[in-house]
Amino acid sequence: MEFRKHLIFEVEGVTDAFKKLNALGVDAILFVVDQQERLIGSLTDGDVRRGFINGHTLTDRITEFIQPNPVYIKIGDYALADIDNYRRRNLKIIPIVDKAHRIVDILNLRTKASMLPVDAVIMAGGKGERLMPLTENCPKPLLKVGDKPIIEHNVDRLIYFGINRITISIRYLGEQIKNYFRDGSAKDVAIDYVEEEEPLGTFGALSLIENFSSDHIILMNSDLLTNIDYADFYKSYLESGADLMVASIPYQVKVPYAVLEIEGNQVISFDEKPTYNYYSNGGIYLFNRLLLSHLTKGAFFNATDFMEMLIAKSKKVSHYPILGYWLDIGKPQDFVQAQEDIKHIKL
Repeated sequence: MEFRKHLIFEVEGVTDAFKKLNALGVDAILFVVDQQERLIGSLTDGDVRRGFINGHTLTDRITEFIQPNPVYIKIGDYALADIDNYRRRNLKIIPIVDKAHRIVDILNLRTKASMLPVDAVIMAGGKGERLMPLTENCPKPLLKVGDKPIIEHNVDRLIYFGINRITISIRYLGEQIKNYFRDGSAKDVAIDYVEEEEPLGTFGALSLIENFSSDHIILMNSDLLTNIDYADFYKSYLESGADLMVASIPYQVKVPYAVLEIEGNQVISFDEKPTYNYYSNGGIYLFNRLLLSHLTKGAFFNATDFMEMLIAKSKKVSHYPILGYWLDIGKPQDFVQAQEDIKHIKL
């Protein structure tokens, strides 16, 4: 695991610390731990210099040089506001500890935007028939846009927001997707798979997943390209009090003529060249996992019917407008557009 590069045991020497700090480059900070890898303190080049100024030597224990009360994140006991505060304080590398105060990971705010406490599920089982013959021997999620597959753009963006457990639902040529990502360890995350024997719909496939580690779930289609801000999405979801929030795509329809408001055959008023605003389903959902109780294992349930069912049960369904980039790669012209767009946007 990458975080182990930042660990140094309290019994190690100052020379060992220098070597490790030098190897870390721009991320040069160590976290001093005991034999059970419980956090004791932090150590930087500056701490070592100050220790020498204060009379310590190379033969002294590194505990004489450390900062004894470093900032840390405790699993299950933090808020996104805490992370925002660390960023404002220009803190970059923050240890993540478990209940026993053992370091289990780090958050690098130089390479990640946040640490969202959600699981993610990516739907990647479709045949992509409209993109034939490109998808004859390659599943659509593995078609490359720029220098990597469509689905990898989505996986990397989820990881960028600190989501470290991802499940991919596969069916058509699914083994290729499993062979590409394997268990996710190459990206320092956990990737699992569920396989649909027959199409179950966007939400129906969730019934095959037995364990979720978080209370909230992001569900998305694999054939999207988007730079959605998942932290803001999650924050908006919590603030709304919604049971489910769907990402939406704003559309404007401009009518070039006056529109008549009528009752029967009588004109009541005119609206000169009006603009109408609509929101379309963006294929990304965030919801409480308690909603999974409405699913039957192995039964088909598409997204539209699931949301209509929630509304009928007086559950709150809200939407989150994506104001940045979004493209659904469904048709050949969408795939061509994606190849051009990727040259100019950052996902």
